[in-house]
Amino acid sequence: MTSFEEISQAIEDGKGKQVKRLIEDAMEEGISPEEVLNQGLLPAMERVSRKYQNEQVFVPEVILASRAMEVGTAVLEEYMKEQAPREPLGTVVIGTVKGDLHNIGKNLVAMMLRGLGLTVYDLGYDVEVDTFIGKAREYQADIICMSAMLTTTMPEMKKVIGKLVNRRLRDQYIVMVGGAPVTEAFSRNIGADIYTRDAGSAALMAREAVLAKRQREPQPMS
Repeated sequence: MTSFEEISQAIEDGKGKQVKRLIEDAMEEGISPEEVLNQGLLPAMERVSRKYQNEQVFVPEVILASRAMEVGTAVLEEYMKEQAPREPLGTVVIGTVKGDLHNIGKNLVAMMLRGLGLTVYDLGYDVEVDTFIGKAREYQADIICMSAMLTTTMPEMKKVIGKLVNRRLRDQYIVMVGGAPVTEAFSRNIGADIYTRDAGSAALMAREAVLAKRQREPQPMS
């Protein structure tokens, strides 16, 4: 069994302490946090989700696996912070939209964004439209990142963008959307700037978008 398979199995079994030890061992062997995330953590939660849908596991097992996953992401985040650039690249506010209590996917994106040197303010889940906008203004954010895991909550993303337009704030922010039911077509339809299907590509596209935004901004006169 490879280290990735061991990590995945430990997450499925809900063994947080074992997950922590295995990830630390992988880091010492020179395996990157991105590899551990994509080949160890994410496949484990995908299997747990499928088993839950097929009634092969139940809520208690899902909760234990989610807690083990949180342990794993916390360990990875510490390693990624050490590798991140010292000067913050930009600022992101991120949250799961109103009516949606799902957190894991959003947490993974936040972790990857921090790993690439972005300052991230995590607003949590069930976030109101005005909270996204208010916090973006408070923290002078470059990006508003919204997650939805339910088709019924996806329209909240459109409400945020609509209110930004109505307040003449739309041009100030890069708007990123994602989540299992979200699609590229939906993203275009609501006027978002970035849509990605996974945490790794979300972080990379966010970095590129912030760098492009910096180039467009007026430079201070010397």
